[in-house]
Amino acid sequence: MSSELLDALILLEKEKGISRDVIIDAMKAALVSAYRRNFNQAQNVRIDLNLGSGTMKVFARKEVVDEVFDPRLEISIEDARKINPNYTVEDIVEMEVTPKDFGRIAAQTAKQVVTQRVREAERGIIYSEFIDREEDIMTGIVQRQDAKFIYVSLGKIEAILPVSEQMPSEQYRPHDRIKVFITKVEKTTKGPQIYVSRTHPGLLKRLFEIEVPEIYDGTVELKSVAREAGDRSKISVHSDNPEVDPVGSCVGPKGTRVQAVVNELKGEKIDIVKWSSDPVVFVANALSPSKVLDVVVNEEDKATTVVVPDYQLSLAIGKRGQNARLAAKLTGWKIDIKSETEAREAGTYPRDEALLSYHQDDEDEDFTFPEDKE
Repeated sequence: MSSELLDALILLEKEKGISRDVIIDAMKAALVSAYRRNFNQAQNVRIDLNLGSGTMKVFARKEVVDEVFDPRLEISIEDARKINPNYTVEDIVEMEVTPKDFGRIAAQTAKQVVTQRVREAERGIIYSEFIDREEDIMTGIVQRQDAKFIYVSLGKIEAILPVSEQMPSEQYRPHDRIKVFITKVEKTTKGPQIYVSRTHPGLLKRLFEIEVPEIYDGTVELKSVAREAGDRSKISVHSDNPEVDPVGSCVGPKGTRVQAVVNELKGEKIDIVKWSSDPVVFVANALSPSKVLDVVVNEEDKATTVVVPDYQLSLAIGKRGQNARLAAKLTGWKIDIKSETEAREAGTYPRDEALLSYHQDDEDEDFTFPEDKE
């Protein structure tokens, strides 16, 4: 033991972020184990480390009793009072039992245990850091790939991206920088295990929080997200400030903000619609870019029937039903779409209270991609 030990502890604390006390406790436990194993002792012992002087001592701890049954753990009251007349029954007497060559043996034996404790402490620090990052976004670097996972470096640890969480239209190559959403952080015997996703709706939400200051500061609220990763998504936004256009804030000047998100998601199209507490308005907005003539609400079944112009029926439903499916996910309402002719033949349209159109003025319309409008 020397001042070099203290220097090493200070260096570990700075470089690894591990508390000096954690390392010292690990060393004491290792030295107790070394003493018992190498000197065939079953005593209760305490290790005293003096970092200032670099000394190390071993003390046997024995309980004061009237009658001794195990001399390794107990000492009689008579013998105890020879050491100090103030001892009473149940007191603990400490006696130094440091072997002459203990320093050499202890150094060899403790090295492995201390290394293990340091590794465990590092894992604990990493777990504490990443458990707070659950449902957050991070930038990682693709390392390698096998049949089940893509391994992404997040700096201190490697996360796994399962096949089910990979975007079908995306190719991942080593050294690619990608943003991932942390879905789960687990503590395992081999250290923290971090699962990430590229398809989770939370990734889309976090990307907009990064790109749109109004969402980050709470001026604009992102109410709901519906996503079919790699193809198309819809988000609904709202602002309590009448002077703030929530859709325009997300689109950004000349579409720069939404385009930054689209680029990160490798071309995934994103519709941005206004949220409303009125299901009639919200469902109509969610079916954008389709024009809506009427929305009939069934509160009991949380279902709606939507009437659209004949020429926009296919647009409202979308390719393979995608537009209607995303609108239903976004609003939380079941949506049944009917053409104007079908509704008239069924006698359900027009209604007295039916609005002629839910389309907003051009300067206040929801954002959709130009090629999707008819």
